[in-house]
Amino acid sequence: MKSSPLTLPLRVIAWLVYGALALGIVYALVALVRMNGPVYFLQAVVDGLRLGFVYALIALGYTMVYGIVRLINFAHGDVFMVGAFASFYAITEYGWGFVPAILFAMLTCTVLNVVIERVAYKPLRNAPRIAALITAIGVSFFLEYFTALKFVFSADFITYKRPFEVVVWDIGGVLITNITVIIIVVTVALLLLLQYIVAKTKIGKAMRATSLDKPAARLMGINVDAVISLTFAMGAALAGAGGVLYAIAFPQIWTFMGLMPGLKAFVAAVLGGIGNIPGAFVGSLLMGEVDVLVVSFLPIGSRLRDLFAFFVLILVFLVKPTGIFGEPQVEKV
Repeated sequence: MKSSPLTLPLRVIAWLVYGALALGIVYALVALVRMNGPVYFLQAVVDGLRLGFVYALIALGYTMVYGIVRLINFAHGDVFMVGAFASFYAITEYGWGFVPAILFAMLTCTVLNVVIERVAYKPLRNAPRIAALITAIGVSFFLEYFTALKFVFSADFITYKRPFEVVVWDIGGVLITNITVIIIVVTVALLLLLQYIVAKTKIGKAMRATSLDKPAARLMGINVDAVISLTFAMGAALAGAGGVLYAIAFPQIWTFMGLMPGLKAFVAAVLGGIGNIPGAFVGSLLMGEVDVLVVSFLPIGSRLRDLFAFFVLILVFLVKPTGIFGEPQVEKV
């Protein structure tokens, strides 16, 4: 197939745009360092990494489900919220430690998401995508408002009791807590485990085959429905862990706490390349940095952080719709 005469000029223009964006980002970072000094800037970067690692656990669930069934599961942020509450009750009511609490939260979210997939999404497997998307939004609202009832979690803000003492280390003026270390270690461990499962196991091979071609996967003897349920379960386990880590970092929980982190994790997944696991991770780190830098350096940053998050989404769609690591999708005819 012959390339169009406009192909080369368009590529040159695209690379010029990318170069201009890169220079703009470098200039902005230098300006931020000069504004309040390198220590303040590094502190913001560390705090952004802490938030970004939490976003990564949510974004990985989004990108896994999308990669298999091409569905944006907007109820994923609310599964994240349930994980935070599950660990809260495990810690406060039963006195469990951090490790049992996070495992309990992951198990609770796994069961919940499998039930949601079987009840709400499986009957719409062959329906138009818009039907499944609207159902996902409906499930999200149901979880938020049902858990806000007094006999469930209630609609009140609840102080989260950390199951350990907070330790702070001063490294050259930059404060790093044991919470930040725990978040990074747990997230990296779960990411490596997920990458191993997807790339090296028979289950992962079945997931990749289902993602590429469901009818062909069925002909090869793969139980596609079981693979889809397993994908929802794995994504939910990651979201449950993310809910616990978010709660220990920002120790206040309520039933609508998953709304904005869920949406920003979705933006992060799109930024990195929806359906791409490393892309979701990198996009989440960038989104966490954007969040914290906006709050740290702009006068009304706490009000603008959400605006900047969705501005990033619009910018990605305009400049590189497939995301940083995404590849153009070729439609079969």
